[in-house]
Amino acid sequence: MVQSPKLTAISAENFSGKAWRRYTDYAFAAGETLIPLVVAELAQAVPAMPLGFVQSGEGFQLVAVTALQPGANLFVAPNGRWLGAYVPAALRGYPFRLVKPQDREDSVLCIDEASGLVVEAGQGETFFDEDGRPSKALRGVLELLSQVEQSRMATQGAVDALVAAGLVQPWPVSINQGEQNVAVTGLYRIDEAALNALENEAFFTLRRSGALPVAYAQLLSMNQLTVLQRLAQIQENLKAPAPSVGQKFAGLKGIGLSQDDGTLKFH
Repeated sequence: MVQSPKLTAISAENFSGKAWRRYTDYAFAAGETLIPLVVAELAQAVPAMPLGFVQSGEGFQLVAVTALQPGANLFVAPNGRWLGAYVPAALRGYPFRLVKPQDREDSVLCIDEASGLVVEAGQGETFFDEDGRPSKALRGVLELLSQVEQSRMATQGAVDALVAAGLVQPWPVSINQGEQNVAVTGLYRIDEAALNALENEAFFTLRRSGALPVAYAQLLSMNQLTVLQRLAQIQENLKAPAPSVGQKFAGLKGIGLSQDDGTLKFH
């Protein structure tokens, strides 16, 4: 069971005599069904996973969809191995996170002490060098997270522009198992017809705002719903006892996935 994060600001006072280890698997992301994405990683994400939008506060957020059931992530194997072709940047900074306190304008680098990756000095990467300055490894983490944060702000501006143009609509996805039809709610997609019908001025406004790459990336990524089908089968194979030679291919006939008019069907 993944523990709730315990974020602590990194300072020489808090982490004197401590070190940190890099994660060795992605078990920490096993329950992350929706993972935030930024514009800078769209070229890598689109061929690897479906993208969508979800409501966040009063607006919407661009996310990678890793499963169609809450609390699941088909990209993480039972042993914590990542099964996909691309790992979102939001995960690669773990166990660190940039946090913006209410009483400050700048963000603070924090680490999740519940991750189990904070260790005694000499057992991992140092937080600070002998002169009390951030270590090279820590500076690398801060640079990655800072780049992601800068791209996040640009991404949010693009998403806000798409919403303002009326181009974000509910994505009517459902899972059919036998005769039971279970709707998956809360996902949104680009309204392609509305995008194609935009007047020139509205279209050029979106282009100037940097919103068009986000729109087209989301539309293209919908083809990657089949990735979830493949990963669901892989997950079943990893959890099942090893089959005999005669049984090896028999179980591949009963699971499939199709999409008609936005309906995702396992059959």
